[in-house]
Amino acid sequence: MKIAFITGSRSEWGYIRPILRHIEQDPELGYALIVTNMHLLPRFGSSIHEIERDGFRIAERIFMVYDGFTGQTMAKSLASLLSELPGALERASPDILLLAGDRGEQLMGAIAAVHMRIPVAHVQAGELSGHIDGVIRHAITKLAHIHFAANEDFAERVRCLGEQEFRIHVTGAPLVDELVEGMFDSPAQLARCLGIAVDRPLILAVQHPVIEDEAAAGRQLDETIAALTEIAAQTVFIAPNSDAGSQAIRQRLAELSAGPIHVLQNLPRSQFLGLLRIAAAIVGNSSSGILEAPTFGTPCVNIGRRQRGRLQSTHVINVDHHRDAIAGAIRTVLSPAFVAQARRARNPYGNGGAAERIVKILKDTVVDERLLNKELTF
Repeated sequence: MKIAFITGSRSEWGYIRPILRHIEQDPELGYALIVTNMHLLPRFGSSIHEIERDGFRIAERIFMVYDGFTGQTMAKSLASLLSELPGALERASPDILLLAGDRGEQLMGAIAAVHMRIPVAHVQAGELSGHIDGVIRHAITKLAHIHFAANEDFAERVRCLGEQEFRIHVTGAPLVDELVEGMFDSPAQLARCLGIAVDRPLILAVQHPVIEDEAAAGRQLDETIAALTEIAAQTVFIAPNSDAGSQAIRQRLAELSAGPIHVLQNLPRSQFLGLLRIAAAIVGNSSSGILEAPTFGTPCVNIGRRQRGRLQSTHVINVDHHRDAIAGAIRTVLSPAFVAQARRARNPYGNGGAAERIVKILKDTVVDERLLNKELTF
């Protein structure tokens, strides 16, 4: 059996990599990896090199990005990808296409595959998030033939969308696997590679634009920067993804003068997870603050609506884009009482072993008319 994957960003690569590692260990399985979007662009770190260093074979490289980083260019970029995917999938000839998460590249993969009678499996099914990604996730659900949900709550949401029971599997989230297995850099490695003082408290900040608030992205970042400046703690700020509004965020981060806020354009996943593990808190609107931070017991200040609706553990405080509210929340999560609360947090997205469960289900899947011909349950 051959499984095809599409990856365009670090966000879903954390889901895909553990699954690929299990596939590599099974002589009965093969894979085809289609790499696109931010992985191929120098301004986002050319993370395709990280994929290659991990030893994975890349079947296809698809350049798709129109410059400008607006809603219009995002739509045109996705259209470009969709025009190339049928050829890539035909050359790969997979038995199943596995998609992860809620980004537009994954939706384009689902659209191409269902028209080519290739069954689609979807990791991270049934979750909620507060902007266009959440809409895309559920659109993928209606196209997908196999649903991998991180917990029973998410599986129930997939059922409520009218999906048949035999298609739904509760597996946990595979991105948690690498955290549990210790696949992150040590403090000493971080100090050597990044030049940060790991013996001092550190705040990790990541703030992406929200497409519906594209015009406000720069102003929203200003509020976060003002709050972090007031706190005056050592801060590592990671540059945003390529969504509409990201250019304004990047420009403002580039204008920061020397001070306690260190801006990094991109990080390998092992370094990012190492920082998340030792951070006193993660601040911003990255899904990492919700999905991965509870495994490490790292407090999270979640800002705005980008992650609205996501199932959260007890390590999170939610605030709006206002500097006083953000600064107050940071002070709260740094307090001894909240730190103790965060250390006790349980991760609702699983505790490891998800990739192995997913691979076993894929191996046992029979590709037949029952799988390919979807029916609603209502």
